[in-house]
Amino acid sequence: MIFDHAGKVVGKHQLEHRQIFPKPGWVEHDAVEIWERVQEVITSALKQANILGSDLAAIGITNQRETTLVWDKKTGVPLANAIVWQDTRTTGFLATLTQPQKERIQFKTGLTIAPYFAASKMNWLLNNVAGANSENAIMGTIDSWLLWNLSGGVQGGLHVTDVTNASRTLLMDLETLDWDDELLEIFGISRTMLPIIKSSSETYAFTNPHGPFGTAVPIAGILGDQQAAMVGQTCFDRGESKTTYGTGNFALLNTGTEIVRSKNGLLTTVCFKFGQEPAKYALEGSVAVTGSAIQWLRDQLGIINNAAETENLAASVSDTAGVYFVPAFSGLFAPYWRSDARGAIVGLTRAATKAHLARAALEAICYQTRDVMDAMVADSGVPMSEMRVDGGITANSLCMQMQADIMGIEITRPLIGETTALGAAYAAGLAVGFWSSQEEVKKQWQQSHRWTPTSTHEVREAGYKQWKKAVERTLNWVD
Repeated sequence: MIFDHAGKVVGKHQLEHRQIFPKPGWVEHDAVEIWERVQEVITSALKQANILGSDLAAIGITNQRETTLVWDKKTGVPLANAIVWQDTRTTGFLATLTQPQKERIQFKTGLTIAPYFAASKMNWLLNNVAGANSENAIMGTIDSWLLWNLSGGVQGGLHVTDVTNASRTLLMDLETLDWDDELLEIFGISRTMLPIIKSSSETYAFTNPHGPFGTAVPIAGILGDQQAAMVGQTCFDRGESKTTYGTGNFALLNTGTEIVRSKNGLLTTVCFKFGQEPAKYALEGSVAVTGSAIQWLRDQLGIINNAAETENLAASVSDTAGVYFVPAFSGLFAPYWRSDARGAIVGLTRAATKAHLARAALEAICYQTRDVMDAMVADSGVPMSEMRVDGGITANSLCMQMQADIMGIEITRPLIGETTALGAAYAAGLAVGFWSSQEEVKKQWQQSHRWTPTSTHEVREAGYKQWKKAVERTLNWVD
């Protein structure tokens, strides 16, 4: 996506890439395919905007944070498919960690012990992929793979990541903002294989003139997708929050320069670090399956042909007829953290139809979000009066009205919905002076729609009580 100084989109192109499911619980991506698609969308977006690479002030990168790969720096070839953040294959390895190890990891990183994060994926790659331990092998998250390729690849590409992505590995100390020797030893990972950690907004490298931009453009911003959305929503100050609805669902609350350690199953993470300024931190609640539940209705069940159909199908009935859907395909994330949990549909009767299931899927997105936001309020002590939202499902007005009703607060969506890409652009633009300050950027935020709750407190709490019962069924099933 290409943005102008006013923060408006002047060119864009997007392509899907494959989701690969080799075994139950395994999720992979083809990193070569991702790099090829990235080059293609760059070329197409420039063409649509009718500009050249030389017209760009800077480039920002944003990515799914924990997706991890290993590649050969001499050949540029990945040694295996990337292991996606949703993948649960490392559950067994994590179970072998001692309680003191777990406590040290959680204190230093602010994260819970879960296969979601990158370190156990790196450990698996080192122990299961031929050549992963060779002197030419390097590893990282997708941002580092893209920056390495954009900056030259085998002809001198730089191996760099930023603090937001590094904070999602279980390997970076939140206080020092550097790889931690004790954590590296626990996971059996060599520091020399990992990228250098930089801030989220500085000039890291220039693009290879022989690449898709055709010239040397500063690569000046890197943010993991959820932190990028915080920047895109201009949540620069303590107490500001946003929720992004994508494949999963992610809510962040800016806690300023304070590291707030959660007592309610949330994660503590780096929110962003702009250049030499102190890092800002955040509390985060992660839901594994939201948008991917709609993909499941489409791809596995075949009850819709495209995601946009969900709203009309769900709106064709007034309620779910008592059906509750807990889409724990990859376990349950915050605030439960049960990677062994599995999905369930409860309350089925003969009267239930595909419309009721579609509505239950939308409700599940909203109930999971409430679980996280309730935990966030408990940790921060700050009551929530409104929630800024972005991401694909926010185009579904019925779902957003449900969200307002289930939470009992106002929901507001920005004019530019692709806040993740915008945040990466802001980080890059601030680094090179395209925008002069965070204050200038903050003035660009505009609301496109607001949803006000229409449900009563009694109806809201009765529905939430039934949702909690449905969640208990999935946990008891495992037990």
